[in-house]
Amino acid sequence: MDRSWMYHAPRYSQTFVNGVQNFLNFAFERSSVDEKITCPCIKCLNMKYQSRQSVLDHLICSGFQPEYLKWVYHGEGTTTVSTSTTLNEEMHDLINDAFEPEGESGVEAHDNASNNSQETNNRGSKFDYLVKEAEEKVYPNCKYNKLSCVVHLYHLKCLNGWSDKSFTMLLEYLKDLLPEGNLLPKTTQQVKRILANLGLGYEKIHSCPNGCMLFWDGKEKDEVCSFCGSSRWKVHEGNPDHEVSPPKKKASKILRWFPLKPRLQRLFMSSKTSDLMKWHHTERVKDGKLRHPADALAWKDFDKKFPEFASDPRNVRLALASDGFNPFRTMNVAHSIWPVFLIPYNLPPWLVMKQPNIILSLIIPGPKGPGNKIDVYMQPLIKELKELWEDGVNTFDASTKQYFQLKASIISTISDFPGYANLSGWSTKGELACPVCGFDTNSKWLTHGRKWCYMCHRRWLPTDHSWRSDKRSFVGQEPYGMELRNAPIPASGDEVLQQLDGIEFLRDNDVRGPWKKKSIFLFGTLLGQEGKSKDNYKTRLDLKEMGIRKDLHPKKRPRSNITFMPKACYQMARGEKNEFLKTLKLIKPPDEFSSNISRCVQLNERKLVGMKSYDCHMLMQEYLPIALRGTLSDHVSSVIIELCSFFKSICYKDLSEVDLNFLESKVALTLCKLEKIFPPSFFTVMVHLVIHLTREVKLGGPVAFRWMYPIERDLLTLKLYVHNRAHPEGSIAEGYLAQESITFCSRYLSKVETAFTRVARNDDEGYQNHIETFNNLCPGRAIGCKLHSGVSIHKRKRSSDSEIDEKSLTQAHRYVLFNVESITPFREEHKRIVRQQRGRRISDYELNKIHAQQFADWFKRRVARMEEQGDEVTEDLKWLARGPFRSVKRCTGYLVNGYRFHTKNRERSLKTQNSGVVVTIEGESYASSRDRSPVHGMINYYGKLNDIIELNYSGQIRVVLFKCDWVDINRGCKIDYGVTLVNFSYKAHTGANLADDPYVLASQVDKVFYVTDPKNKDWEVVRHVKVRDVFHMGGVDDEVGPYSNDSTFNVPNLHMTGDDGEDGIDVTPEMEHEVDFEENEDDSILF
Repeated sequence: MDRSWMYHAPRYSQTFVNGVQNFLNFAFERSSVDEKITCPCIKCLNMKYQSRQSVLDHLICSGFQPEYLKWVYHGEGTTTVSTSTTLNEEMHDLINDAFEPEGESGVEAHDNASNNSQETNNRGSKFDYLVKEAEEKVYPNCKYNKLSCVVHLYHLKCLNGWSDKSFTMLLEYLKDLLPEGNLLPKTTQQVKRILANLGLGYEKIHSCPNGCMLFWDGKEKDEVCSFCGSSRWKVHEGNPDHEVSPPKKKASKILRWFPLKPRLQRLFMSSKTSDLMKWHHTERVKDGKLRHPADALAWKDFDKKFPEFASDPRNVRLALASDGFNPFRTMNVAHSIWPVFLIPYNLPPWLVMKQPNIILSLIIPGPKGPGNKIDVYMQPLIKELKELWEDGVNTFDASTKQYFQLKASIISTISDFPGYANLSGWSTKGELACPVCGFDTNSKWLTHGRKWCYMCHRRWLPTDHSWRSDKRSFVGQEPYGMELRNAPIPASGDEVLQQLDGIEFLRDNDVRGPWKKKSIFLFGTLLGQEGKSKDNYKTRLDLKEMGIRKDLHPKKRPRSNITFMPKACYQMARGEKNEFLKTLKLIKPPDEFSSNISRCVQLNERKLVGMKSYDCHMLMQEYLPIALRGTLSDHVSSVIIELCSFFKSICYKDLSEVDLNFLESKVALTLCKLEKIFPPSFFTVMVHLVIHLTREVKLGGPVAFRWMYPIERDLLTLKLYVHNRAHPEGSIAEGYLAQESITFCSRYLSKVETAFTRVARNDDEGYQNHIETFNNLCPGRAIGCKLHSGVSIHKRKRSSDSEIDEKSLTQAHRYVLFNVESITPFREEHKRIVRQQRGRRISDYELNKIHAQQFADWFKRRVARMEEQGDEVTEDLKWLARGPFRSVKRCTGYLVNGYRFHTKNRERSLKTQNSGVVVTIEGESYASSRDRSPVHGMINYYGKLNDIIELNYSGQIRVVLFKCDWVDINRGCKIDYGVTLVNFSYKAHTGANLADDPYVLASQVDKVFYVTDPKNKDWEVVRHVKVRDVFHMGGVDDEVGPYSNDSTFNVPNLHMTGDDGEDGIDVTPEMEHEVDFEENEDDSILF
């Protein structure tokens, strides 16, 4: 059978669609389980069970997994696939991918033939051992072989954090439980010895206790350091002569090195990841948007300079990241370990920064951090990287079944700002602290504050800007106080070579550094927090010395001769502080949006404490612009909001060059405005770095691929490996090896929950309608009904059957009829009949009103008449015309569209808010009941979720509807200073009248949350929520073709609004987009 269409026909073509339908017919006939099959798309990789419609959508959108020409997982070649057979296939696939094929590896071509021969023999013995383990049953007639049993059990241990002791106890119990003579290992160590054959190992390298040198690469036999003379070995305490104990020598420090070559090779040898390593070349949409590091200038410039490297898309671009951490989770023990991570940028955006794909390369031992000697510890990695750059390593590509010469290069580093200094060699302190401005850094020593400040951001303004000559508000060049210089030009590669005699790499400063430092300085200054405020007596003396802002200079009271500091415009009064902090205290964020920020607020002390980097992130992006409303004067709060808007914009997942150029010009203006407001001591180097963030995005791509959040999550994981406090580095190394091995194995486990198949917290795979075309009417699932490895497991649902009143049933049924595509011809027919009956002069307002009131009954009679006349009537029309049952299912929580929704009653005592909904609707909007000229377009309706019901149409079609409190868009919705505000005192479609429409389809809603407006307690600020881990890669709609979903919906009764006699405004998505870009006319910033 010709199956070339699977990989050669366009996915939107009829040939491909017909082929997919034939595949589905074949698969569901032979291998379906509970009306589901494993999905063979490039993302699911036959590891997750899906419904027919979901598999169809996945294959149309993403295509088949590579080389799946024989449908072995869907019944081809066998009538039934036993669990035992599947397990054997999984383990053999695992073993084959873990070891390169024999014959064409080209290993003999290497220089050291004897070493290569020994290495080949070692691989062969491991391979034979694992094959033997995969062939042996745990006991006779057991469906599990010994290897699959060990892999499954150890995977459960790692996934659930079991200790070695508890795992050994479990093994002992299971061995006693199973029949006599079973082959199950009895201890954790026996399991580890089996899995060690799948692992990649690491090397121990002794180090000088002072970090001067490594005892390796020709110096393995040295006993003392060549630089400081320190002994290589630990000296036993209590030995007055400081002699080394002869029986057993222990190294003072041990560097643990995890070789990179075999780990990169495994990414290509594994059939599960080999194709993904070429995604940046084969699947990336090249439309000028920055969505991936490959879209950025650094990657493109690298390809131009090294075309031979770029000619093979399989060559790996890496990012290097490092940071120190305390392994003991306690601050009373000073110990700093520095792991070094490598991140392959070849992978798709949704996989790049995920933990399974971050490679640990080095563990630099403590108890003290390496500081500027970090280059000593990085010698093994640097040597390996040079070999990978110059010669490469012969690697088997599972996707092409061929060998190629794999090369790799570092194109970026990721670190915090102190770590930046260690990795780059450029001091991030003092007069020339900015590594981008370099020797052209503009800094000034504050005589009284005893610190450096970094101002003069007027250099980035246009040359004809009036502020360049403003010598009263700014600190400028002597003697005129004007700024005539241009922005500094970053050092070129040749200049860096001259300075450092090395190669220029893009060294990314973690964007969170300016974020956290600036936010702490900002909050401390606004609140006057002792120890964190940048405004004090010494600061005022510096202002006096500079001769700027005379109104803030220290002054003496006439009578008492006491010196005092005049109140500054950025200082909050006591009442403003209380209002500001109370707003933050009362914020209830949605699920998976942010941490509980109220825990950082101390109202009595009027301060913010215990903020982590992510707390500062969310405060600057989302909460600060709200909390500032009604506190500071407009000219101060507007500038701070501009800065918050910049931080939010710079973190978008996709940005264009136009956006970045706009941001670059506006952030310079924003920093200049801050210079006119805040004192010079506020402008530390962390504040100055904000000016360079857009440049780094242009060079390296979106910040999500270059910040430290994923690395810090990995550091937390490494902390969990520390069980022996005497040897934390060894515990981490062994724990990482076990995790690395089981991560590789888990890619091949299809019948057990793994890190790759684990159901997300807000996974919304749910019930499928009998008629597949109506599955969009019942998406998602009620909270309490969860999926496990693609198989539905029904726990006690938080839903109940109850009868609905006649009025609500009519409203819900009417809304369904107005949002089913197949009924559109009938709706148009009914409108024509109404217009004919009432005359052509009937207004659209009256037509829509009558149509909404009469259509449901008319449609029922129309379908019944068609059946009587023998006309063809589809099944869906029959069920819909008959109407739903009176009995409905109710629940208080629902997962849909990637969001978690709760009713208002359910979240009343919770710290999170998940009842906010927004529906974007296409239709006519009327300002009042007398309006005869409706506005047609997209309209945002904001509401709060009251009830969740599921309608049942004769057991064939199910529809999930949300009943909400809706804001009257004419009286209860407005835009104020770039912020959307709603007032739930003005409600529409309450459900009290039969003509109201309080219901919407669950599939139509997006999520928002509300924060009480500090300026007016009756109004609430609207903040939109985005689905996590969703990437808009561009070109998807064109590729999907006829299967793209329509995101617009119809509402039967938009005209039913109250007439308050006042002009109203409808908040449309276009208007919100406009205010994002035009926050305050000329001095706008991308929001």
